[in-house]
Amino acid sequence: MPQEVVLGFFGLCVFGQRATAREADLKVPTQVMLSVAGRLGISEPATRTTLNRMVHRGLLTRHKQGRTSAFELTPEAHTLLAQGGNRLFSARPFDHDPGIWTVLSCPLPETLRNARYQLQVRLTWAGFGAIQPHMWIAPGRVDVELMLGDLLTGDVGHLVQAFHGTPTAPSDPRELVARAWDLSALRAVHEAFLDRWENAEPPPGEALSQLLLLIDDWGRLLRSDPGLPAAYLDDDWPAPRSARTFSRLRRWLGPGAEEEIDQMLRTGSG
Repeated sequence: MPQEVVLGFFGLCVFGQRATAREADLKVPTQVMLSVAGRLGISEPATRTTLNRMVHRGLLTRHKQGRTSAFELTPEAHTLLAQGGNRLFSARPFDHDPGIWTVLSCPLPETLRNARYQLQVRLTWAGFGAIQPHMWIAPGRVDVELMLGDLLTGDVGHLVQAFHGTPTAPSDPRELVARAWDLSALRAVHEAFLDRWENAEPPPGEALSQLLLLIDDWGRLLRSDPGLPAAYLDDDWPAPRSARTFSRLRRWLGPGAEEEIDQMLRTGSG
């Protein structure tokens, strides 16, 4: 969870409603990140360890600011957040072109560990499920070139094969869906989200911390549910309720959270 909180905070800073008023090369002081995480019960050592790991993974860059440090998104992390944010804040995150699927093959060797990690993150956010080792499918027409971006350079590009199309015999779409996704588990993720948030009315004074928790839960749900075609789902599939719940709470908490962020960035502390 600590990494998700850090990325969620940066996401609100860079892509939030007031993001255009903030500097493009935003650097967040360590004390701000410690304060944000502390509000969610994450200890200072855990937060510092997470920040160090994110620097090592190429998600953050560390800058010295006097006797302390500040952190900035790397271009790779900025791309990940931008791509994830497109779906995270979409009004219809579970809708896709009917009948169209994206098939992706990308057998990355173990030696390309960082590329494998980034590939898995991007595949998850884009709604891909594995049907075979190194082969994934996703509902709808995914722009694979945009999704992979910088990963297509160097040793990765020549390994990628991608297609848009429709399943045909002898492929059985229901069997492919069942192989790539556990529908019972997907329903359980929705039900857990709705149990926590559907009737919630978080206090305005905790807008930022509550919004980060909401985004963390919503992101986990979206990484689980790619938006499968209704033909393969029960009539009472809970995705529409979940989407309405997130939209309502984002409107409720957003303004207060943005004010807290602006104050933190002005003062450099919590």
